Amino acid sequence: MPKPQTPLLTVDVVIEKPDRNDGRIVLIERHHEPLGWALPGGFVDVGETVERAAMREVWEETGLDVRLVALLGVYSDPRRDPRGHNVSITYVGRAVGTPRAGDDARAIQLADPAKPPPLAFDHGLILHDYLRWRDKGECAPVRPLPVPDKP
Repeated sequence: MPKPQTPLLTVDVVIEKPDRNDGRIVLIERHHEPLGWALPGGFVDVGETVERAAMREVWEETGLDVRLVALLGVYSDPRRDPRGHNVSITYVGRAVGTPRAGDDARAIQLADPAKPPPLAFDHGLILHDYLRWRDKGECAPVRPLPVPDKP
């Protein structure tokens, strides 16, 4: 039986900084295409849990040890990444300390999630869902299914 072709699996983390107590979150400026500001995250390695991948990617990109506190949602729109169909499992995490740009990050900023800089991928949608989670305790909603293309 041939191996199925499936989307690539990624993780993203909305990182809160309780030591700052100002509501801002950690964003990275991407060093590689697609360029722009984004949540820390990346691809899940074979043999790795998504939780471990999320913690690893945060460490590699920010130098922060993150504690995952909630599963925010799963983002699977085939158009979310211009490089191809990637599915993101997205967490909310908390970390203390000073983030530093590393690995795929060109720069770091602490940003107001309600007024972020222009974001890559669908990270604006993720931050919209994060604000809902932060304010109401509700995870990302199930979104309507897209209408399939007609042949």
